[in-house]
Amino acid sequence: MKNWKEIIRHNTFRYIDHSTEGFVAGKPNTALASFAIDDALAISVSEEVSPPVIRLWVHPNTIVLGIPDSRLPHIKAGMDFLKKNNYQGIVRNSGGLAVALDEGVLNISLIIPGAKNLSIYDCYEAMVRFVQAMFQDITDAIEAYEIVGSYCPGDYDLSINGKKFAGISQRRVKNGISVQIYLDIEGNSKARASFIREFYHIAKQEEETSFTYPEVDPDVMASLSDLLGISLTVEDAKERVIDTLKGLTEEIVTIPIQDTEQANFDKRYQQMIKRNENL
Repeated sequence: MKNWKEIIRHNTFRYIDHSTEGFVAGKPNTALASFAIDDALAISVSEEVSPPVIRLWVHPNTIVLGIPDSRLPHIKAGMDFLKKNNYQGIVRNSGGLAVALDEGVLNISLIIPGAKNLSIYDCYEAMVRFVQAMFQDITDAIEAYEIVGSYCPGDYDLSINGKKFAGISQRRVKNGISVQIYLDIEGNSKARASFIREFYHIAKQEEETSFTYPEVDPDVMASLSDLLGISLTVEDAKERVIDTLKGLTEEIVTIPIQDTEQANFDKRYQQMIKRNENL
C-alpha cells in the first residue's frame, strides 16, 4: 500500500466549490451535473491540461442510486415514492448503492492522475487518511471498515464507535481518478437512513433478487456532529478541507471551466441523462 500523502501530494491543486452555486457548466447544479463534471475534470487531469482537483458539492433532497438499485423489481414505485416526498433520484456512474444527500452532507471529489499506477485500494486509503487528517485535532477514532446495516455498505465505510458517517466511491476515466466521498456532517442521519430503508421496502417489496440489497438499520448511522458531540457545519468542514489540502500542496488555484472541459461535460451530461431516462 502506497503512502497516502505521496498519492495526494502535488505542487498545485485546483480548488472548485460547487456547494452553493446554482449552475455547473451552464446546467442546473444537480447530482447529474456533479457526476458529469467530475468525468470532465478527470479527463483534463488525465491529459495534464489541469492540475489535480479538489471539488466540493452539496445537493438538497437527492437520493443517489447505484446501478444495482436501478434493477430493483419495483424501481418505478420507488422512484414515485422519492418524487412524492420531493426528492430527486438519480443513478450515478460510479460504484455503490443508494446514498442520501441534503444540505447537511458535504461531498468531496479528489481528482488525481495515476489510474495506470495506483490501485483502487491505494486511492480509497488515501481518501480515508485525508478525512482522518481533516479532523485529527478533535478525534482519532475514525475507522474504515464495513458497517453492516448501513446504506451503501462497503469496506471503506468511515465510522466512529461503529456508527457510519461517510462512504466512498471511485470512478476512473482514462488515466484520471475521481475518488468521491459523502460526509454526513449535520442533520438527522436516522431520518435519512429510515427514508432509504423505506425506498428499498417499496422498490423491492418481498421479491427474491439475485443481488443482495442492504437491510438498512438507522441506528448504525450518525452525523459527525452527533458522533463528536459538537456543532459542526458543512462550512466548518469545507474550511478543514482547505486547511488539510494546504499541507499537501505548494499552491491552490481556482481555474474556470475551460472550453475543452465544457465540451467533455456536455457529452458526459448527456450520457448521465440517457442513463437515467428509464427511471
